[in-house]
Amino acid sequence: IVFVLLTALGWLERRRQNLFLKWATGSELSKLDSSGAARVKDGIFIWSSFEAGTFQEQDTFEINQLELLELMALTSGEAPLTSESQGRCRLRLIGGGKEMDVPFSDAEQARKWMNQLMEKARCDL
Repeated sequence: IVFVLLTALGWLERRRQNLFLKWATGSELSKLDSSGAARVKDGIFIWSSFEAGTFQEQDTFEINQLELLELMALTSGEAPLTSESQGRCRLRLIGGGKEMDVPFSDAEQARKWMNQLMEKARCDL
């Protein structure tokens, strides 16, 4: 029973990764983790969750309107994440009268995304 269960879970994860590769084709920046998927394509940041075998778009944000990026704790309200913190967090994008929170499974990956998004926003200006 354990073998069958592990095989089925492995197959589901492989399917999710293959769907992500198709979804992220042509993206300038993309990520897939247990919190969801995100990509930057043609100056638009798109965050999606994986539901019912497809990626469901949750929100979009125009990178050229980016004014502020904040790394926030995932569950403790409006608390910013300290530089030593690791683990689950969320990236807050603010600009153009819009605010969007994107969950990340890993704070280091979120910090890398912050740097890359700021570089992209500067290049688009």
